[in-house]
Amino acid sequence: MTATAAVVVLCTAPPSSGRELAQQLVEERLCACVNVLPAVLSCFRWEGRVESAEEMLLVVKTTAAAAPKLRARIVELHPYDVPEVLELPVAGGLPAYLQWLGDAVAP
Repeated sequence: MTATAAVVVLCTAPPSSGRELAQQLVEERLCACVNVLPAVLSCFRWEGRVESAEEMLLVVKTTAAAAPKLRARIVELHPYDVPEVLELPVAGGLPAYLQWLGDAVAP
């Protein structure tokens, strides 16, 4: 697999559901790995007000081909009406890691 076929997806989630969401995405082979950063403070505008919330940050590694299915599944499983789902292209990486990533994600 080439670096350009890899994607990193950022997704925030409430502490009550972040780990379960990560586990489900890996079990379904929609991604190879999810790093769960357990404590981030998010400040954002929602429905005309500035809000803040303690959240988990999920750093999801997947393939460009699997990204649409991953995005749809996050929307299905996520408790937020509008979850953060940002897909970032990968410009490079260790070839052995990229191969593992590609092999771990369902075709």
